[in-house]
Amino acid sequence: MQLLRTTFDEDAERYDRARPGYPPELFDDLAALALLPPAARVLEIGCGTGQATLPLAERGYRLTCIELGRRLAAVARRNLAAFPNVEVLNADFETWEPLHGFDAVVAFTAFHWIAPDVRYAKSASLLGERGALAVVSTQHVRPPDGDRFFVDVQADYEAVVPDDPATKASVGGPPAPETIEGLGAEIATSGCFEPVGARRYVWDVTYTADEYVDLLQTYSGHRGFDEETRGRLLTRIRRRIEARADPVVRKTYLTMLDVARPRR
Repeated sequence: MQLLRTTFDEDAERYDRARPGYPPELFDDLAALALLPPAARVLEIGCGTGQATLPLAERGYRLTCIELGRRLAAVARRNLAAFPNVEVLNADFETWEPLHGFDAVVAFTAFHWIAPDVRYAKSASLLGERGALAVVSTQHVRPPDGDRFFVDVQADYEAVVPDDPATKASVGGPPAPETIEGLGAEIATSGCFEPVGARRYVWDVTYTADEYVDLLQTYSGHRGFDEETRGRLLTRIRRRIEARADPVVRKTYLTMLDVARPRR
């Protein structure tokens, strides 16, 4: 896990162009559930290249962003250059020694990379008296009307990487949205926080063959394959998309927002 979480930094420009953002309404719900004041002081864990940072900055929040990847942090600084109240630090959250008293600690598809014995305790220690933790996680899902491509493409993974555990877990395609649980139970058992609210968003992104192959190359699991194996797999997937009557794929995401307050 420690090695995989560093792979995103290997191609920061691809990550920036290929990774999707988040549903706009998520940011309204985050502000409401966390009771964020105007110009709130917010710490973001693992900002990447700023996909979620930009909407937060546009709301006028004062942001301190911690990003492990040096290249990712550099792209984030470029993307957020118009916002003087945003600071992007190239640091490891687990060892970073910050100031305290934030109005919120937020993490977008990054919280799971932090060691379990650190993620909740350290987040709680950084919050002010009225502060909140907001964790956003994203899963690839397939509702009843989802794209059949994500069932059929498993044949390509079976052909190229049959022993990969993720391939076995995906037999039959991505899970249905309703089978995915949020972080409420984990938060409640952390000993550090009490859940205060959760929201779920199901949304689609349509990709061309080029765009989808680009996206796959930003995933840690795919980046973990050796170059020859990854090339064979991506070639098969590209051909499968290009052979479709309409050569695109529609990927469905489930994004979950969990907000909690420290136990005092």
